[in-house]
Amino acid sequence: MKFSLVLATIERTTELKRFLDSLDAQTYRDFELIVVDQNLDDRLTPILASYAGRWPLLHLRSPKGLSRARNIGLRRISGDLLCFPDDDCWYPPELLAQVAAFFGRFPQYDGYTGRAVNESGIAVGGRYDKQPGDISFYNAWNRAISFAIFLRVSVFRSVEYFDESLGVGSGTRYGSAEETDYLIRAIQQGHALYYDPALFVFHPDPQLQYNQKLFQRGFLYGCGMGRAFKKHHYPLWFVAYNLARPFGGALLSLFRGNFQKSRFHWALLHGRLTGWLSK
Repeated sequence: MKFSLVLATIERTTELKRFLDSLDAQTYRDFELIVVDQNLDDRLTPILASYAGRWPLLHLRSPKGLSRARNIGLRRISGDLLCFPDDDCWYPPELLAQVAAFFGRFPQYDGYTGRAVNESGIAVGGRYDKQPGDISFYNAWNRAISFAIFLRVSVFRSVEYFDESLGVGSGTRYGSAEETDYLIRAIQQGHALYYDPALFVFHPDPQLQYNQKLFQRGFLYGCGMGRAFKKHHYPLWFVAYNLARPFGGALLSLFRGNFQKSRFHWALLHGRLTGWLSK
C-alpha cells in the first residue's frame, strides 16, 4: 500500500524540516509527499530540493486556507492511503509501518486515527478517549485530530473534498472542525473508522498566552465546531452539552480568580453558539 501525504504549509521552515527528517526516517518507504505551499515567496524551494530523489515529492502552490490547500493536494494523489500531516508535527519512525499493518490486518476499516502527543508523550491538542474503538457520529470529536487521521483512498472517492468554508485561513469565521466534518461525512457514506490511542503523532505543546489573539482564535475555533453541529443536525442535547462545558470552565476560572482563562472559555462558548446559530 502506498501512502499519499498531503501537507499544507505556511510561514514555517525549521518545523517543516523536522517533519521531513522524520519522514525520511520511516521504516516503511512506500509513500509520496505532496507539499502545498501557501507562502508568497520561495523560502521552501531550497529546503525541498535537499530531499529530492529520496522519495516522490511534489511541490504545489495554493492561496491561503488549510482546507483549500488540502483539496489542491488531493487532486494529485496516487496512493492507496491518505494522511494530512501538519507542517509542525513529526512522525515516530515506525508510524507508517504501524498504519499499513493495521489496514492489512483489518480490511473492514477504511480509516484509522490516533492522538497528538508532545515529546514527553503527554497528549496535546484536545481531549482524547482513553479506550480504542469505532468512531461514531457522536464520539468523532474526541477520537481524531487532523494530522493523525489515515484513510483509504476509497473514502476520498466517496466523500471527495474538504469543506473550504471550514478551517484555518478559510476566510470565514469558521476556523476549525474541517477534519471532523470530513470524518462525519465518511461515516454517513458507510465507511467504518477506528480510533486507537496507541497510535500517535508528535506535535509541539501549544503555548497558551491569554491575550486578545488567543481569545480571537478560541472564538473562531468555537465557530467552526458550532457550524459543524448545525451542518450535521446534531440534536439539541448534544449541542447543549458542548455549550455547557466552556460555560462551566468560564465560571470555574472566574471563581478561582483566573479572569484571563475565564475570558478564553467565554470566547469558546460565544464561538460555538455563534456557529450553531449561523444560517
